[in-house]
Amino acid sequence: MPDLIKMLNNVYLFDGLSDEERATIERHAVLKHYRKNTVIIQRGDDANALYIMQSGRAKAYVANEKGREVVLSEQEPGAVLGELALLGEIPRTASVMTLEDSDFLVLSKRSFDECIKEHPHIAFNLIRALARQVDALTASITDFALLDVYGRIAKVLTESAVEEGERVITPKLTHQQIADRVGASREMVSKILKDLRAGGYIDVESKRYVIQRRLPANW
Repeated sequence: MPDLIKMLNNVYLFDGLSDEERATIERHAVLKHYRKNTVIIQRGDDANALYIMQSGRAKAYVANEKGREVVLSEQEPGAVLGELALLGEIPRTASVMTLEDSDFLVLSKRSFDECIKEHPHIAFNLIRALARQVDALTASITDFALLDVYGRIAKVLTESAVEEGERVITPKLTHQQIADRVGASREMVSKILKDLRAGGYIDVESKRYVIQRRLPANW
């Protein structure tokens, strides 16, 4: 239990709660383990639970009937999934699939409603979360409207990269993963990455991209 309570300290939804209050939430939640590539939330389903990622990694995405998908975001430990649909009592607006074996604290809708009634300031945290999601959605729509495929790829690379010593490097990303995030074909992504590598802008190490110098504004 102490480890779970400590984990809840880093969850925005429960910011401002005391350890005793977080312990109450932990007692209502159920710890579940999901294997890699498990769809835990399906777009269009009724919202009946809140998911708090304890370990692992997952993606939120939308897909059409032909199987083509666009990845909206990738989630790491501490992420809260499904809270807004749960609050608004609307169908799930996106699907969520694990990218590796993952553990979640699952809070039922009934328990979630009780938590809000007992601790109303959780609702203010939800309002802030909604504002962040609207801002992220606006940025995403702007990117698709104003940036070409190269611009979207460059943004994925630069925004996901972190400093490691003297290097700036991304997490592991396959060409298909990048394609899913920018709404383009894998072939187009492969061509642009090949050109960037030939131009000395990036290098590749075990599916991670090392940014050698600032990427050009246009290609």
